[in-house]
Amino acid sequence: MILPGKLARLYVLDLGLFEVRGGERLIGIPGFLMQTDRGANILFDTGFPPEYLTDPDRPGQDGLPRFGRLLDFRRAQTAEGALALLGLTPRDIDLVILSHGHIDHVGSLPLFGHAPIVLTARERAEPAPLYFGSARPIAWPDATYQPIETDTPVCEGLTLIPTPGHTAGHLSAIARLPDKRAAILAADAINRASEPAEGFSDADDPATAKSSADRLLSLAPPDALLIYGHEPSQWPTLPKAPQAW
Repeated sequence: MILPGKLARLYVLDLGLFEVRGGERLIGIPGFLMQTDRGANILFDTGFPPEYLTDPDRPGQDGLPRFGRLLDFRRAQTAEGALALLGLTPRDIDLVILSHGHIDHVGSLPLFGHAPIVLTARERAEPAPLYFGSARPIAWPDATYQPIETDTPVCEGLTLIPTPGHTAGHLSAIARLPDKRAAILAADAINRASEPAEGFSDADDPATAKSSADRLLSLAPPDALLIYGHEPSQWPTLPKAPQAW
């Protein structure tokens, strides 16, 4: 176990709405805030850089328009703003889990350098976060990293599952709440509902991505809710913070 105690609450953070390739689809950008019964705050993914809210040139510098654009990005959709909806600040985070280093997951990581950061050893081995395309505009923050290579319990009720494929070091999680409900926080291991039928074509390694997705699903309780990384039809149906899941 990385933290003592049991998983007590799970919140879905709304970290923005993104238009892919001129309207091909609209995807939500999720993060997750989890709390233990001993008061620890665990953040899973950090969304886009907060500079996207204040510097209109920054997305273009990062090459983001080649993939799409953020729609009506608001302060409440930055990691800091989303936490504020729960009465929290970045300094209140006790542990950060990073699914992988792409731009919509790693963008606000520098705000959390005070907290231990858990990610796979393979992802951390990158010289800088993968970000987007060839862009590597941010360095790994000066922080304490806890690289993992195998299934790892964070606390009772929360287990991290390495799911390589989308990136070589991708990481997912399975959460079990006290009321017996369970959720699969797939992140981009299963990006959207159609991805398996499409052969995981968005993944760096489609064959490995399929194997990882199959294993992830096999490890979860049969009635667990699969929370996709970016499924357009699911996103509006998920309760968002400050409402708990």
